[in-house]
Amino acid sequence: MLSCKDLCLVYPDGNKTKTVLDKFNLEIKKGENIILLGPSGSGKSSLIYLLSCVKQPTSGDIFFNERRLTSMSQNALCDLRKKKFSFIFQMHFLIPYLTVIENVLTGINDYSPQSRRKVSELLEKLGLGGYENKKLYQMSGGERQRTAVARALISEPEIIFADEPTASLDHDTALEVMHLLKNLNKNCTLVMATHDTSILSGDERIVEVNKK
Repeated sequence: MLSCKDLCLVYPDGNKTKTVLDKFNLEIKKGENIILLGPSGSGKSSLIYLLSCVKQPTSGDIFFNERRLTSMSQNALCDLRKKKFSFIFQMHFLIPYLTVIENVLTGINDYSPQSRRKVSELLEKLGLGGYENKKLYQMSGGERQRTAVARALISEPEIIFADEPTASLDHDTALEVMHLLKNLNKNCTLVMATHDTSILSGDERIVEVNKK
């Protein structure tokens, strides 16, 4: 489904260069829960952004469903990200002046009655039933992050890329978010960066990312 071959990322660091990833190889199958595990600064987030084509590698190749992404134009990559990928970050990046349902609908840019019903059904599954018209200041950190999960899931993506999505949550809420990510959409592949092994259940595939 998604793979990278000899992936390298090098960037200037003063008068020198810093190697973040060096000939990194990975193959991800559809429906897998992939955990990119490593300490801060190890390159986990960089790998997330490379695999999702937000950043371009210094060298190496990335393939998605047998398409070579590293040879595609930026416009084509943007279209791919909108149709096939979703993202969740450490901070929820919700829009403060929008309601919960409006924030979730930004994930598909469709505000029709049918889409609103779809969001309400998803919010119910996420434990946010009745929250459609709430604003962010009325919600806890965990509720905001669950709203971000809903925004990622509403487009029914093939892959969710999550960069430390539980880092700002307490342990119990982090476990809830992990459970939701892995169980709400069985057909979706999860690629998540974290340094916290306490939120893992043992059914994930661990990929260690070591600092160079």
